[in-house]
Amino acid sequence: MTTPPAAPLRVALANGSFEQPVVTGVEILPDASQTQASKWVPGWLTTASDHRIELWHSGFQGVPAAHGAQFAELNANEVSTLYQDLPTTPRTKLYWRLYHRGRQGDDTMALDIGAPGSTVEQRRFTDGNTAWGYYTGTYTVPAGQTLTRFAFRSISAAGGNRGIGNFLDGIFFGTAAYVVLDKTAIPAGPLEVGDVVTYRITAKNEGGGGAENLILTDAIPQGTTYLPGSLRIVGGPNAGAKSDAQGDDQAYYDAQGNKVVFHLGNGATAADGGSLPSTETLSAGTMVEYRATIDRASGGQQISNTATASYENRLGDTPEHLTATSNEQVTQVKPAADLSVAKAADATTVTVGQTVTYRITVHNAGPNDATGVTVTDRLPDGLTFLSAEDSGSYASATGQWTVGELATGATATLVLRAKATRAGLVSNTATATGNERDPGTTNNTDTVSVCVEPAPSCCDPCAS
Repeated sequence: MTTPPAAPLRVALANGSFEQPVVTGVEILPDASQTQASKWVPGWLTTASDHRIELWHSGFQGVPAAHGAQFAELNANEVSTLYQDLPTTPRTKLYWRLYHRGRQGDDTMALDIGAPGSTVEQRRFTDGNTAWGYYTGTYTVPAGQTLTRFAFRSISAAGGNRGIGNFLDGIFFGTAAYVVLDKTAIPAGPLEVGDVVTYRITAKNEGGGGAENLILTDAIPQGTTYLPGSLRIVGGPNAGAKSDAQGDDQAYYDAQGNKVVFHLGNGATAADGGSLPSTETLSAGTMVEYRATIDRASGGQQISNTATASYENRLGDTPEHLTATSNEQVTQVKPAADLSVAKAADATTVTVGQTVTYRITVHNAGPNDATGVTVTDRLPDGLTFLSAEDSGSYASATGQWTVGELATGATATLVLRAKATRAGLVSNTATATGNERDPGTTNNTDTVSVCVEPAPSCCDPCAS
């Protein structure tokens, strides 16, 4: 596969299949220079003195259209040349294709291409009135030629009537397909570990011909996990939600390759990509989306990736395989720190007046260093603060242990001593918090219960 060079100026005929305006039977109408008329033929001009173009509806007098529902007759009221003038980029390779058919017998016309006023005959076509002839070819714009005329000139027609002969249909003249991808992430960030990000990719065909067998692939960004059931074609052909399973519809999630795949364009199926028209026809292109959850390992990092598309230019004799690559989408992820706290008592049963010793540890499992770490451990009624030994500072009035910074993998410890003052079951809880998003909060709290029994009775001083 090859990546096409920078897109040349798009070249594409207007109204190439003569579908506008809609006619019933046959009508002879003003050409595109006569816009003051109530009904006229867009795109096409004629050298006929009356500026008239003849359009037929498919099936009129038994003649079927070769493409679409309408076609044109080159000889309307007189022998003439039908043409369009198009801005072009010098040295650009242009493709052409057409259908030609005689009306009463063998009709002959010429294809002329070149600068207006100095066109060069490219080829002549002679066809009878029993079937459409189909023809293709290429044309390279000469150096310095910024305006190119694409013209059909009547040579001869069976029957000798100047107003009869040379049917035309399904005409294309222009540049090959050129797919441009644009990728965005919503929200833009910075984001937190555990957040869900929506990736949207827009594919537009800035060329002239259709992008055939268009398949878009996007590897799930490293550091994220695909969110099942999030595939969707947001706009363009086949819009709607899609299944994760391959073979169900126009998109699927490839778990083995950890990527999403979309078959895009008109006629796309579960097996093949479709055809994406140029932005001349489909200005917004087509847009897809999927979602991914930011993994814990991405804390403090950035997530980046690009989407790619493969497609074919089928304007020539053999398909040309092409690829397109989107812009790199980068999302910053804020630091995350998984704090956990563990609390233990030196004894589960004490008596009133005894000392209870608690050991509280707080650990940072990362993935980033933690800042502003605080453990709240306020002594309940029935316990009176005696002392604290810690790697930060403990305020007995508030029960707040200020740890501060805690590196990834590091642990801080607080030894807290209190006097039991009242009998009963005493529960004491420690809770850890920090400035960073904690990807797992189920282990941020720990509780220890101590049974405080009444003190034994004093000996009787009167006993002998």
